[in-house]
Amino acid sequence: MTIILGIDPGSRLTGYGVIKQEGRKFIYLGSGCIRAMGSNKDAASKELGSRLQTIFAGVSELIIQFKPDMFAIEQVFMAKNPDSALKLGQARGAAIVAATNNGLTIAEYSARQIKQSVVGTGAADKSQVQHMVKSILKLPASPQEDAADALAVALCHGHSHEFLAKLSGQATKVVRGRLR
Repeated sequence: MTIILGIDPGSRLTGYGVIKQEGRKFIYLGSGCIRAMGSNKDAASKELGSRLQTIFAGVSELIIQFKPDMFAIEQVFMAKNPDSALKLGQARGAAIVAATNNGLTIAEYSARQIKQSVVGTGAADKSQVQHMVKSILKLPASPQEDAADALAVALCHGHSHEFLAKLSGQATKVVRGRLR
């Protein structure tokens, strides 16, 4: 049994998804969004530090609450707006520091890898990702977009981890909450 925390970073909304993996079976544990929105765009630069602190504290709290064995996060994609890419990178950094401060190893996946793993095509749209996350985890309703994306990150890591364990010929063993 392995618990995976997936993060879909954003400077205003950071999605999170937590699943438990038992062999090839995935069990939903929780999902949602860390809301780090500023009051208005003019004050956004003054509030960036506060938003990053909210993301760091939120991810730290999730780690305490769910006690994940693994942490996976979406990589920064090259956005049309360089300022947006920088803010996204800073949000990722806050989440990554929270994970490393709690002794978790970081796994990173591109948006294309995540979509390919969950939907079967790297060009899938958000509604397809939501639908497949709902189906794979047997949820009664589709999760909110950012939460679905974070669950997809966790599922991608679960699929990759399982594949790599088989490829290396090693059996996956969890000792004291850590993969050995």
